[in-house]
Amino acid sequence: MKTVYLAAPLFSEAECDFNRKLRDELISAGFIVFLPQEDSNNVKDMSDRQKIIFNKNLKGIENSDIIVAVIDGADIDSGTAWEIGFAFAKAKPVLGLRTDFRTLGIEGNVNLMIEQSVVIFMSVPELLNHLKSRFR
Repeated sequence: MKTVYLAAPLFSEAECDFNRKLRDELISAGFIVFLPQEDSNNVKDMSDRQKIIFNKNLKGIENSDIIVAVIDGADIDSGTAWEIGFAFAKAKPVLGLRTDFRTLGIEGNVNLMIEQSVVIFMSVPELLNHLKSRFR
């Protein structure tokens, strides 16, 4: 089974709910999923919390075969953008999910650096079909 690192904003109840729903869809499609909001944020040691979370997420990306990044919003979440860049530098396939129809004008759908680093899908079914056909 291939492992997916799910990079996405996780700062609102709506974002966390969407991430869990997407995680469940990925699991149903036959993938193991590392979801940072659940797999690295459960840190009790408050003195080193940031460092522990960072290292868990770093290891999560390094141990994953594929990165799925939620790239909705007027501008992509900064943590998600960093995860995309790190995964790209590690030559990992990065698949972007953009369900947001807003554009950046002449720039395109997303920031140029992100757009050149990911394969963009505009719906969950489109993303899942690609994953199932290419990575299973």
